[in-house]
Order: sequence, then structure tokens, then C-alpha cells
Amino acid sequence: MHEYHHIGIPTQIRRDGERYLAEFKMYVSGYEASEFGIEWMRFEPGCPLPPLVQTVPHVAFRVDDLEAALQGKEVLIAPNSPSPGILVAFIVENGAPVEFLEDGS
Repeated sequence: MHEYHHIGIPTQIRRDGERYLAEFKMYVSGYEASEFGIEWMRFEPGCPLPPLVQTVPHVAFRVDDLEAALQGKEVLIAPNSPSPGILVAFIVENGAPVEFLEDGS
């Protein structure tokens, strides 16, 4: 099952409430305050994420089984845990990044 979770939009504008993710050299903001799950992403030089994620908006879906969701897909970012209890991975779909998110709680 794929359930809409959020849209991530790259930006170069600093925003109130940014949270820094040191591992990825990026800032995220807006998701918690957005009725529609709009997340802004601002990247620092040297960010290890693929250029596609840094330049093209992505849509994210909650999935029940991350491994199953990745089967047969072009994996852009391998499964990782950016927050406790959360597993995420990115694929490329029709030239755009798509995030899958499995919440282990």
C-alpha cells in the first residue's frame, strides 16, 4: 500500500524552524506545520545526497514494507534511518525522485 506522506521541495531560502540534519548536510522545515505535508529542504555544499534529490521536488509515500516496495525499482538512495524508528529509501520514477517511508512504530 502507498499512502501519501509529504512532498519535499528543494529551496535555497532560509526558513523559520529549520532543523539541521548533519549526516546529510541539509535543513528541513515546514512539514510539521503544513496541513498538506509540504517540506522545504535546503542543502549545504558537500551534501552527500544525489543531485536529483537536491534539485527536483519529490513525493513521499508511507509503505507497510519498504523492502517489498523497492522490488524491481531503480533505487536512488538505499534504505537508511534518518530518525529513530523510521526507514526511508528513494527510487527514480519517470525521471523524478520518489521517497518510500516505513514507520516502525
